[in-house]
Amino acid sequence: MNNKKIPDIETRKKSLSRLREVCLMLDVLNMTLDEAIASAEADLRNNNINRRRRQEAERLFADYKKNN
Repeated sequence: MNNKKIPDIETRKKSLSRLREVCLMLDVLNMTLDEAIASAEADLRNNNINRRRRQEAERLFADYKKNN
């Protein structure tokens, strides 16, 4: 049988407060990671090699559309 004691109201309030604080900290961490990922994706999109590949693909697609 489980003989765990239910914590008093003050302990539960402290635990809930700490849990909310940890959740907010995780939210901030997730936003920071999202910003870092977005920045890395923008860097990849805008680097010279990818820009040239994208421009070449757009040119080839325009030629294809013109000829068909």
